[in-house]
Amino acid sequence: MAHVRRFDHVGITVADLASATAFFVGLGLEVEGTGTVEGEFVETVCAIPGAHCQITMLRTPGGFRLELSSFLAPGHVPGSPAAMANEVGLRNVSFEVGDLEAAVDAVAAEGYGLVGGIGEYENSVRMAYVRGPEGIIVSLFEQIG
Repeated sequence: MAHVRRFDHVGITVADLASATAFFVGLGLEVEGTGTVEGEFVETVCAIPGAHCQITMLRTPGGFRLELSSFLAPGHVPGSPAAMANEVGLRNVSFEVGDLEAAVDAVAAEGYGLVGGIGEYENSVRMAYVRGPEGIIVSLFEQIG
């Protein structure tokens, strides 16, 4: 029996919600909504007494949703801002772009650099990992050939 009915979103916890939101909006995502959540619901789901989160929900042009949340209480616990792709856990969020160089240049202008370089796979796709806000690895790829 299949339990999943549809994919809903990916959530990422950040310390600086405004900066992370600006980064993803700069890539072309749109803010779908913002808000805060606190009380019994979030405390039960997260198992964190006194939890109070500020949330921004973003949507890609294709309808994929990305939730950014920042804990107002208790304070956030820092992750590893230099995590590499082989470390266990959610390691990247991937987006197809129309012009890889332009996208990489745009995020570089905002201070976000490449993790490695731009790679090409079997003359079909070009890809780069960008280290975004708070160490989030964002995979940008372009179809070619």
